[in-house]
Amino acid sequence: MDRPLSALLLMSLLPFCWSCATRRPMQPFRVLRANPDYLLRSPDSNNTPFAEVLSQYNSFVFGKGWLDLRPQMELRIENAYYRDGVPKRGLAGYLGTEIARYQVRPSGLRLVSVQSGLKERSTAYLPVQQLVRASQRHYRHYRFFYAVVFKQKGDTRGSVLLGAGSRDELNRLATQLLSDPDSVCSARSMHCTVFPETCSVSLEIEIVVKGAPRTVPWGSLLASLAAHPRHVELLRLYSGRLTPVEIDSSDPNALRLPLLPGDQVNWD
Repeated sequence: MDRPLSALLLMSLLPFCWSCATRRPMQPFRVLRANPDYLLRSPDSNNTPFAEVLSQYNSFVFGKGWLDLRPQMELRIENAYYRDGVPKRGLAGYLGTEIARYQVRPSGLRLVSVQSGLKERSTAYLPVQQLVRASQRHYRHYRFFYAVVFKQKGDTRGSVLLGAGSRDELNRLATQLLSDPDSVCSARSMHCTVFPETCSVSLEIEIVVKGAPRTVPWGSLLASLAAHPRHVELLRLYSGRLTPVEIDSSDPNALRLPLLPGDQVNWD
């Protein structure tokens, strides 16, 4: 290679090499003491009060009665079954429960497990895994409502799962649901699941605890796993990378940090 050409190549590579040399490593999260609420400082130096960590993740607001589902969250559906013709409460005629778990994915809901403690079930009642119809498991966006009152069903109350192909469609259906739930959740609805009153639905998140996968209830705090640790390590996803969270393990208030899907926790 002649000298002018090699010099030209070297000059063209210099900006790239300089950018590599000057690229700063990603900063960690930091838990900061504050009053009245501790703060979580992100790697881009934005401060979030502990009370707002969940709402930043999926628009959850305490007292609103609903929340959006995101990937790595799970829907846990537990339905109680009774003999035909008996009141669906108490122990009289009680047959047992079935539990279905659905994992939230970008492409929809995936059934991951079914547990049954039933010896018999009337054909009048659906198995727990069929309460969410197959046609409602393929949406990209979901919103869960803890309790909705349906006038046409005698003021019955039930939790509701809405699914939609886009955020705008989901918001439109949710607004309509709050004003006229019976019009959205008709028997032919392709977007709505109304869970029976015998059904308990809870939301969980997937995390890793001491190297093993685990699901914990949505809204769980770090302190629920490590109440009095000598040392705690927490990794949290940021820009697609697991990033350390600097936290004072001797401070009980710092351990009140809400957990998010994908967190990895270790302590001693």
